[in-house]
Amino acid sequence: MPIPRSLRLWLTGGALVAAMGLGAAFLSARDPEPSGGATTREPGTATVERRDFVRSTRLSGTVEAVESTTVTTPRLSGPGNTSLVITKLVPAGSPIRKGDLIVEFDRQTQLAAALDRRAELNDLEQQIRKREAAERAARVTDEGEIQIAESTLERARLEMLKNEMIPRIQAEKNRQALEQADATLAQLRATFDLKRRAAEADLRILQIRRDRAENAMRQAAGNAERMAVRAPIDGMAVIRTVWKTDTMTEIQEGEEVRAGVPVLDIVNPATMRVRARVNQADINDLRVGQPVRVGLDAYPDLSFAGRVAQISPIGVISTLSPKVRIFVVLVNIDGSHPNLMPDLTASLDVELARTPGALVVPRDALHDDGERVFVRVRRGSSFQEQDVAVGEASALDVVIERGLEEGAVVARQAVRGAR
Repeated sequence: MPIPRSLRLWLTGGALVAAMGLGAAFLSARDPEPSGGATTREPGTATVERRDFVRSTRLSGTVEAVESTTVTTPRLSGPGNTSLVITKLVPAGSPIRKGDLIVEFDRQTQLAAALDRRAELNDLEQQIRKREAAERAARVTDEGEIQIAESTLERARLEMLKNEMIPRIQAEKNRQALEQADATLAQLRATFDLKRRAAEADLRILQIRRDRAENAMRQAAGNAERMAVRAPIDGMAVIRTVWKTDTMTEIQEGEEVRAGVPVLDIVNPATMRVRARVNQADINDLRVGQPVRVGLDAYPDLSFAGRVAQISPIGVISTLSPKVRIFVVLVNIDGSHPNLMPDLTASLDVELARTPGALVVPRDALHDDGERVFVRVRRGSSFQEQDVAVGEASALDVVIERGLEEGAVVARQAVRGAR
């Protein structure tokens, strides 16, 4: 017998009402409403702790050595010598002592140039000695001729004393002889001075050529010595990379490199630091001597203590905006580690303030309605509002000066229904 339509509607409605009643009963049993107007669902919680509160700021930078130097291909004196061939190169990562041979270049060209300049120098020195000997001989000859001319002039003067007793023709001859002797002596003396100045000039030209050849020889010899480069400081070798065949590779022995190209760096791993760039908004919080915790992005398990060592007094314009200034901050790292190498990126947690033995809660547990600051504290099975006075705050935590006790449990998210 079919069920009437009206009966079917009544049964369906009754079933729906029963289902709603069962659902309400289930929800009531699962989350009973607490007394005092507390939330109907328990949020995430945190426990009030007493510990040292540290307010810090996070910076990022690049690790570098406090003591380091770059070794480049020598720039040689004189023309040419634009590139050199590496014949010896210390392996990357090798420990180095001051004075150790770290890189050597082919010196055959420089040695050949030094020998050529020495041969030229010897030839010019021989020419100078020969010219000096010739000048001494010429001087003796010229001085002898002057002495003869002086004697001739003196005899002519003596003959002139006889002019009053001899015929006039003979007296005229004596006078002419005197004039000729005097002119000859004057000419010899003038010629003597000219010859000496000319000889001195010729000798000076040879000496200049000799000095130039000597300087060229010294330059060539110095260039040959500069082919062997020794370490100026203690440290560790870091081989530079160059662009070759569409890729960056380390410089190797046997390669030809241009003058002035960096070949390797010598870094002292015992003293490292981090160079950070700080925005103008954060620079006022930093002070020299502040403690820093240094972490390496490449090695998350490693961290080092450090301190702010230097803050640049003048900022530079940021590449992002001309209205923003960037300051350079240097942080010295305490200690060393084999993985603490230059050019690694580092994160810096700079300690700005420390409050020892403070009551600390998470910052997201605070509520501020504009008139008061409060937290929601667990009391029994409910959460009740509790006014608090706060002190120092960081991005995550805040210091509670009064209003809470150690060990209290507070809600970390907004609750419904608490008033």
